[in-house]
Amino acid sequence: MKIVYVLGTGQLGCMLRQAGEPLGITIYLLDIDGKIEIPIEKKDLITSEVEYWPNTEFTRKLTVNDSFINRDTFPIVSDRLMQKQFLDRLGLPTVPWAPIFSSSQWNQIFALFGASVIVKQRTGGYNGKGQWNISSNSLSLFPKKFYGNAIVEQKINFTDEVSLIGSRGYDGKVIFYPLTYNFHQDGILRVSVVLDNETSIQREVECMLASIMHMLDYIGIMTMECFLTQKGILINELAPRVHNSGHWTQDGASINQFEMHLRAILNLPMPAPIIYKPAIMLNLLGINMNTAWLYDPIIRLHWYNKEVYSFRKVGHLNLVTDNPIKMNMALDRLKIILPSDYVTGISWAQNQLKRV
Repeated sequence: MKIVYVLGTGQLGCMLRQAGEPLGITIYLLDIDGKIEIPIEKKDLITSEVEYWPNTEFTRKLTVNDSFINRDTFPIVSDRLMQKQFLDRLGLPTVPWAPIFSSSQWNQIFALFGASVIVKQRTGGYNGKGQWNISSNSLSLFPKKFYGNAIVEQKINFTDEVSLIGSRGYDGKVIFYPLTYNFHQDGILRVSVVLDNETSIQREVECMLASIMHMLDYIGIMTMECFLTQKGILINELAPRVHNSGHWTQDGASINQFEMHLRAILNLPMPAPIIYKPAIMLNLLGINMNTAWLYDPIIRLHWYNKEVYSFRKVGHLNLVTDNPIKMNMALDRLKIILPSDYVTGISWAQNQLKRV
């Protein structure tokens, strides 16, 4: 079996390594800031848990290596300006946007998009970082150094935030997981829910993501985040990797997103997974482990063994059962044993379950 090298040593890389163990896949995680010479053979593969990395001698050597899967995709998708331009060329519906090069553009931008807009740095930035909520009264909040290195987006009045995770093989076959409904607070994903139903929206977003993956000749897992609005679907962002909103697949699918990514890049069989739903994922942010979470048999803890500090993702809980009474009882218990700032997200999840 080929060796798989993963650029990045975070929890996504660790979960890829964990998923590879039952299949006998050897996986090494590579520190982005590393300087160690890696003897990568032609038969081995390189993938990544992140879409953006610093430009160092180490990363330059990796990204020009023929073994780096999707190496030509990362420059397009990791830069929000290039990603938006790519989606526009495909004629796919995206959040209205514009590049921002100088302060002289603000009056035109507010006239075009409204009194308040979202500004995102072109590369990097996640979990609410590298993003600004800007109005004419708060222009000072936007760092001047990002003029020319940011895009502006119109604020969207959406009914739902969703994500779709798909995996494409070398033969062009694409499989999809069910649409995931997501709840964010302060730009950070807090809760994901997969419902026990299928709508026409699922098929529509599948067509969008499939066209993107085919155009890029992409191999492996890609995630597409979207807004659902009264007027239709708008693509928010693409992520060329396994994704936080797909962590529910670890307990809610016969083949989780991490194993599916490995199957795709190693050209292993890639059947559509059996899905166990409804399923819920709760991110654990900046809190210590509590063994009280383990008393309920439908709650599965995934702990990252990371240093704990405010708002850092340190683990997640997955809940999977087709018994609505047991699911609601488990969620009610979590409202009690988790900090109070989790109640809003848990209540949102309970309301989502009523849509089934």
